[in-house]
Amino acid sequence: MTSPAVHFALDRHVGTITLDRPANRNSMTPELLDAFAAAVAAARSARELRCLIITGTGACFSAGADFKSTVVRDDGPARAPHEQSFAMYQPFLSVLDLEVPVIGALNGHAVGGGFGLALCCDLRVGARGARYGANFARLGLHPGMAITYLLPRLVGVARAAELLFTGRLIDGDEAARIGLLSSVHDPGEVLPAAQAIATAIAGNAPLAVRETKRSLYRGLGWDPRSAAYLEAFAQAESLTTSDAAEGIAALLGKRDPVFTGR
Repeated sequence: MTSPAVHFALDRHVGTITLDRPANRNSMTPELLDAFAAAVAAARSARELRCLIITGTGACFSAGADFKSTVVRDDGPARAPHEQSFAMYQPFLSVLDLEVPVIGALNGHAVGGGFGLALCCDLRVGARGARYGANFARLGLHPGMAITYLLPRLVGVARAAELLFTGRLIDGDEAARIGLLSSVHDPGEVLPAAQAIATAIAGNAPLAVRETKRSLYRGLGWDPRSAAYLEAFAQAESLTTSDAAEGIAALLGKRDPVFTGR
């Protein structure tokens, strides 16, 4: 546990970060952002971690900015407005830098900056009755949290344009249909569904999974041959690991592999 506002727990190779301010819908207060940054740092330093889940408590995953209070810090040097906004994004955006796969277990509504946090995860499972989206246009605001970058890469430019220009929120079934969610569940089954995926990921060779994640994102802006060259390099490197020897031996021996991350 890193803070009352956000908890980090590690169960064998699966870590869980939980936003725990249900009374204010897990919104982006300075307290929660500081606690989230500490939780991500704890996850990054956990040597046994192979997969991370991010979830929330209550009816919301995160409602984004808390407009009843300020999320702009006044305890440091004066900064331009855009610098203040960019600094505010950093705790959630730090998820993008994690080497292990990250699953968003969207227990409830994910709106605005909370939707941005969901998009920072590698994959997401969600709740059937929840609402998801970026309602910035309805508030007279421009999207933040890298949403204009991440959303079209998941659902396509035209679909992202419709969602961002209208500020429309969508339910879990539609989110799954357009590719935002890998699966949709009753609220009480969201975290168990994420845990099942995380357990499957954590059972694989961790070095291979990390390199696969790295290649997956590097390759988004590349042509197929450049991506194949990167894959060839990474695959050759993975063949030198103990995990690769174990995986092949287990296949030939018709048994389950035991991966050590070496």
